[in-house]
Amino acid sequence: MPLFTIPFEKNNNQTLTYHETITCYEKMAAAYPGIFHLSTSGSTDSGEPLHVAVLNTGGEFDPEKIRRSGKRILFINNGIHPGEPEGIDATVLLLRDYLEKPELQKSLEHLVLVFIPVYNVDGCLRRNSHTRANQDGPESYGFRGNARNYDLNRDFVKCDSRNARSFNAIFRTWMPDIFIDNHTSNGADYQYTMTLIATQHNKLEPPLGHFLQEKMLPELYGEMEKRKWEMTPYVDGPGETPDSGISGFCDYGRYSTGYAALWNTIGFMPETHMLKPFRDRLWSTYAFMDVVIKFIAAHHEEIGRARAAAFTHTRTKREFVLDWAMDQMMHDSIVFKGYEAKYKPSDVSGLPRLWYDRSAPYEKKIPCYNYFKPFLSVEKPVAYIIPQAWENVVERLKINGVAMRTLEKDVAIEVETSFIRDFKTRDHWEGHYYHHGIQLEKKTMKRTFSKGDFVIFTDQDANRYLLETLEPNAPDSWVAWNFFDPVLMQKEYFSGYVFEDLAAQFLQENPKIKAELDAKRAAEPEFAANPRLQLDWVYRQSPWYEPTHRMYPVARLMKAEKLPLAED
Repeated sequence: MPLFTIPFEKNNNQTLTYHETITCYEKMAAAYPGIFHLSTSGSTDSGEPLHVAVLNTGGEFDPEKIRRSGKRILFINNGIHPGEPEGIDATVLLLRDYLEKPELQKSLEHLVLVFIPVYNVDGCLRRNSHTRANQDGPESYGFRGNARNYDLNRDFVKCDSRNARSFNAIFRTWMPDIFIDNHTSNGADYQYTMTLIATQHNKLEPPLGHFLQEKMLPELYGEMEKRKWEMTPYVDGPGETPDSGISGFCDYGRYSTGYAALWNTIGFMPETHMLKPFRDRLWSTYAFMDVVIKFIAAHHEEIGRARAAAFTHTRTKREFVLDWAMDQMMHDSIVFKGYEAKYKPSDVSGLPRLWYDRSAPYEKKIPCYNYFKPFLSVEKPVAYIIPQAWENVVERLKINGVAMRTLEKDVAIEVETSFIRDFKTRDHWEGHYYHHGIQLEKKTMKRTFSKGDFVIFTDQDANRYLLETLEPNAPDSWVAWNFFDPVLMQKEYFSGYVFEDLAAQFLQENPKIKAELDAKRAAEPEFAANPRLQLDWVYRQSPWYEPTHRMYPVARLMKAEKLPLAED
C-alpha cells in the first residue's frame, strides 16, 4: 500500500491544497528519515514558512558536504503560480515513487534532489475556481499573486517579497547544477501538452551553453517523445499565431531561470498547455522531471566539468554582457504540430475573432528564433564601492552570499562614477515604476568614502549577479527597479530673480561657458526664446548646481589600489 493517496488519484481533476501538500511531505520525512529530510528555511509574505525537502540516498543533508562529495544537485520549485498547480502534485507522486521503489533510487547514486513543495504559499492559500479563465482544470486552485499581490516570477532580483528573499538564500545555500520551475502556459492552441523554456543558451558561459544546446536539450526532447509526451519550445512568437514562428525567451534575472543563470545553473521552465486536461498536464510534468533526473544520472561528470569551467570564466573574464538582442538573421527550422488558425464573427462584439480549429490539425516547419547576440556590454571593475547608506542593496547582496569587505577608515580615492543623464519609466509594474533606456555619462573623479562602506571585489563566483544588478543600465539593475531613485531628484534649486545676478557674474567670469550659451541660443530658437531654460542651463554649469544630482552612488574601482580594509 502506498504511504498516502492524494486527491488526484481519486479524481483526476483535483489538486492538493497547501496543507495537504505539506502533510504528504511530513509523512514521507517520517517514513524515510534516513534518506528524506524536510525543513523550513525563511518566511513568506503570508507568514507561513518556506519548506525545503531533500532526497539523498547517501543520507547526507548538509549542502556543503554534498557539493564536496561530487554529487550533482537538482533543485525543483513548485507553485510559484499556484493556479498552475500540476508541479505540486506531480512532485509529490514522483517523490513517493522514488522513496517506495528502490529500483528507481539507482538514478540517485550521483544526484541529490532538492524541492520547494510550494513556493507561493500565499497564493496557494487563496484558493478559487475562476482566476485561470483560459485553463482546463483542476476544479479549484491557488492564485497567481502572493499575499502582497506580487507575481513572484518577476521578483527574483528585486526581492520585494519575503518569499524571494528566502528563495535567494535557499538557492545560494544549495547552488544547484540544474533547476526546474514548473508552470502552465497561456497563449495559442496546438497539439502538444508540454512546452519548454530553457535558459537562453547564448546567455550562459560557453561551456554550459554548448552543453545545454548540443547535448542536454536534444536528449530531453528525444526522451520525452519516447515517453509519448512530445515537447516543443515554448510557443511565443512575432505573430498572433505560431505559424509565423517561435521566438526564444530572454530570461532576465527577474525570472527564476534568469536568476539561476546568474549562478551558472541550467534552468528549465516546463510550461504545460493550459487547454489540455489537468491529468495530462500532471503526468507530462512528472515525466519531464524524471527524464531530467535520468539525464543527470547519465551525465553527472560532464555537468560537473562544464559548470566548473563556467565558474572559471565568471571569475576571470574581463567583459560582461548586460543585455541581449535577438539575432533575426539566425534561426532553426522545427516541425510544429498545430491547429489551423481561423477567424469568425465574435458572439460578443460581432467583429472578427481568432479561433483554432481542432478538426484541422497540421504538421509543418516553422522558424524558431533562439539565438541572441550581445546588445550592451561592460568591462568589469576591479571592485565596486557601495556607501553603507544603501542598506536595501547591501541586504540583498548579503542574502546572496556575496563576498564583501568594509573600509576600516575614511579614504579619498579615484574611481569611475556614472551620472544618469536620461531614462524612460514604465508605470506601475510589480510595485515599481521600472526604469529602462538608461543613458549614462561616466566620469573619473576623486570621491571620499567612509569607514564602514562596502568594497566588493570582482574575482568571485557572484560576478554575474554583481554586474547585472550593480551596473545601472542593466535591465534588472537596482537602478532599473527604483532602489536608487532618491538620487534622481534635485534637492536644491534657485529663485530666478536671485540667481539672475549670480548667473550674469558667473558668465562674465567664465567666457568659455558664455560662448557655449551663445552658440546654444543661436542653434536652438526655442531655447533662445525661453529665459527660464537659459537660466537653468547656466545653473547646471555653475558651482551652485548640486554635484550629486543623478550621480549613481556605487563607484567602480578600475585599478588595483591598497585600501584600508577592516579585518574579516
